[in-house]
Amino acid sequence: MKRAILLFFSVLSLFTYKVSFGQDPEFTQFYANILYLNPAFAGSEKCPRVGLSYRNQWPKLGSTYVTYSFGYDQRVDFLEGGLGLLVYQDVQAGGALTTFAANGMYSYNFTVNRFFNIRTGFEVSYFQKHLGDKFIFPDMIDPLYGPIFPTNEEEIEMSYTLNIIDFSAGAVGFYKSNYFGIAVNHLTQPVESFRGNHDAVIPRKFTLHYGTTIPLRARGFRRGELSISPNFLFQQQRDFQQFNYGLYLNRKSIVAGLWIRQNFKFHYDAVMFVLGYVQKKIKFAYSYDLTVSKLRNSTLGAHEVSFGYIFNCPKKKRKFRTISCPSF
Repeated sequence: MKRAILLFFSVLSLFTYKVSFGQDPEFTQFYANILYLNPAFAGSEKCPRVGLSYRNQWPKLGSTYVTYSFGYDQRVDFLEGGLGLLVYQDVQAGGALTTFAANGMYSYNFTVNRFFNIRTGFEVSYFQKHLGDKFIFPDMIDPLYGPIFPTNEEEIEMSYTLNIIDFSAGAVGFYKSNYFGIAVNHLTQPVESFRGNHDAVIPRKFTLHYGTTIPLRARGFRRGELSISPNFLFQQQRDFQQFNYGLYLNRKSIVAGLWIRQNFKFHYDAVMFVLGYVQKKIKFAYSYDLTVSKLRNSTLGAHEVSFGYIFNCPKKKRKFRTISCPSF
């Protein structure tokens, strides 16, 4: 019953508001999905890499928000930068709204000096949004047997599939062990109305991120085997704000993270736990979002799994400095 009601209101919200207040998919493991975080990261590793992510948000309500993503990027020497491809699918309310996105990106590297690098990135995106046609309205629901009645609601003329072209841009900097960046998604604020309302646009999303790595000295550990990495991430999309802050503890191949998500009004949403394993070529992590808001007893938080792999490649003839961001 909860799932049916959720499906109804998710779809209803697409028709009743002239301006869309929808938000993009989000990932707790920001740096595991690095191309989604900022297109300027494309080609920031010496060798080609691939990343996979799966996120299931609010599983207690069924398949409410489920997101799959695949990313590939590599450095291209003659372009003085990198190329990247990110594909993801976001399924909301059990298929009430499905979004498929294919994103191509290019980044350019500026070497300011041997300690300071800047990368800029540009992204072109293709979105296909599909609206499910199995709508459930209140007059269809029987209190005991669920949605079994025909509806008396008037049928609305609309398209069930939208095709959207979009653009984004970003920049990242790396100074010694500090890294920071800014990204702006949906630069042209494309229309996403299923009914042809031209003022129903996707709002621009602004992202700011910063972090650093602090080596720790301890007996039994070689240099670089033990460190902490404080980070923060801020995002705003129209009236929606999100502020994430926390740190990672790196112990040889094991990475553990603790994060908090809130807005600037100190409304806390979740405490996030990350546990990962990193080797030279592969990385794997699991994270759980523990909901601490008023929804804590209704959602069961969110689960997320990521996998990354770095391919072998010939040694670079030209000196290339990578951006040493966290793995997850």
